[in-house]
Amino acid sequence: MNKPEKFTSHGIAASDMDAEKLATYPTTAFLSRDYLEAEKARLWPKVWQMVEREEDLPNPGDWMTYNVADESIIVLRKDDGSLKAFHNVCPHRGRQLVSVPDMLPGKVHDVRGNQRKSFVCGFHGWTFNQDGENTYILDPQDWHNKLTPEMTCLSEVKVDTWGGFIYISMDPDAAPLKQWMGRAGEILEAHELSKMRYKWRQWAIYPCNWKTAIEAFLEPYHVAGTHTQLLAYGDYYAYSKQFGLHAVSGYDVREADYKTETSGGTTRSGKAGLDPRVSTYELIRENYETVNYSASTETLVKAASRLKDELPEDATPGEVIAHWIASAKKDDAARGVIWPEIPEDVQKESGLAWGLFPNQNILHGATYALCYRVRPYGDDPSKCVFESYALERFPEGEEPETEWVYAEPTAENWGAVLEQDFANMEFVQKGMKSSGFRGPLPNPHQEQKVINLHRNLAEYIGEGAPTLLDIE
Repeated sequence: MNKPEKFTSHGIAASDMDAEKLATYPTTAFLSRDYLEAEKARLWPKVWQMVEREEDLPNPGDWMTYNVADESIIVLRKDDGSLKAFHNVCPHRGRQLVSVPDMLPGKVHDVRGNQRKSFVCGFHGWTFNQDGENTYILDPQDWHNKLTPEMTCLSEVKVDTWGGFIYISMDPDAAPLKQWMGRAGEILEAHELSKMRYKWRQWAIYPCNWKTAIEAFLEPYHVAGTHTQLLAYGDYYAYSKQFGLHAVSGYDVREADYKTETSGGTTRSGKAGLDPRVSTYELIRENYETVNYSASTETLVKAASRLKDELPEDATPGEVIAHWIASAKKDDAARGVIWPEIPEDVQKESGLAWGLFPNQNILHGATYALCYRVRPYGDDPSKCVFESYALERFPEGEEPETEWVYAEPTAENWGAVLEQDFANMEFVQKGMKSSGFRGPLPNPHQEQKVINLHRNLAEYIGEGAPTLLDIE
C-alpha cells in the first residue's frame, strides 16, 4: 500500500494563495453532519444570498419564498415599488405564514403569488401588513394589554439588489451588499447583468454536498479529464485568483500570439496551431450546443461561422477575435441588442467565471451569463439542491417566459457537458469517504477558487481552514 507523504501544515493567508503555495483542506465540510449544523447557525444566517431576479417580482403585491437549510424567507414587492423581506414565521406560535413544503422533485421549488396586501397566519389568524406590522390579534386583552408592536411584528430580513438579482441577509449587522460584492461586483456590473433575462432555469436534487457541487464549476482544470470532446477545438489551461470573499477563473494561453483582450473568457480563439478562423468557430459552436445552448449566444455562433469566408488565410488569432466580436456586435445591434461598453481595465480582470461566496458561480459574457447556485438539502450532508440558469440580453419584448423546471441530471435535459459534470459530483462525494483518501491536493494556479472557498468558510464556521503543505 502506498504510504502518505509526511505533511506538516500551517494556516493559509490571501498572500499565500497569490503566491500559489501548495495547500490542502479537510473533508469535514463535505461529510460531517455537525458541520452541516454549524452552517445553519454560523453561515447561512450571516451571508448575503441571491434569492431570484428582480423581474420575478415586477408588480406591487408580488411575493415569493426562499428557503435555505432550516430558514424560510418571504420577499415582497410593496405597493410603493420597494422590496421587503421577513422570516416566514408568525411570532405567536411559530407557524409558517406561508406553508412551504420541502423542495420536491418535479413539484416544489418555491411558493409565490401576487396582489398581496397582508399575510394572515393560518393557525390563529394573526395578520401582518406589507411592512410586517401586526394589524390583527384575536382577543389582545387576554395578554393584559402587555403585547407591544416589537413583540408582535414579523422579524425583518435585509434585502437589496445587485445586477438584477434580489439578495437577502438575515444578519441585521451585515455590511451593505455593494461592499460585500467588492471588486467582483464592480467587474460584473460592467457587463450589465441587470439588462439580461432568463433564457432557461432548471434544478435538481443531487446526491452530493452543496460544496462538492459548486466546486465542480469553480475551475476549468477538469476540462481535459472530463470534457475530452472539447479538446479538439481549444486549449483549456487556466488560472484562478482570489478577490477576498470571491474569486475569478479564466483561460491562460501559453503562446503570446494567442493572447487577446478577451482570451481569458469564452470569447477566445480556437486551439493553437490550427486555422483560427475555423477552430474559433468550432470551439464556440461546440461549447454553445453542448452546454444546453448557453455560455454564448446564437449571434456569436453565427458570426463565428462566417470567419472563414470573411477573413484571409493568414489572419492572426487577434485579428480573428477582433473581427468576430465586431461582427457579432453589429449583428446584435441590428436586432435591438446593444452591447455594454466594458472598460479595458475591467475586461483584463474579467476572466471567465466568478465564484461569489458562498454558493454562486457566474460565467459571463457581454450579452449572456451561465449561472449556478447550490444549497443544502435537508439534514443529509450528501445531498444538495443544484440550480443552473442561463441569462441573455434580448430585444425588448422578446424575452422568453420561463419558470423553474425540475430536470433529472441527463444529457437530454442539461446538455452533454453538464451531464459530464454531474457524472463526477456524486462519485467525488463517495470517494472522499474512503480511508485511502489522503485529502485534497488542489492545483494552486488553476483551482485557487476552491481553496479560497474553504478559507472563507472557515472564517464563518470556525473549522476546516486550508493549510499550507510543506513536504519533507
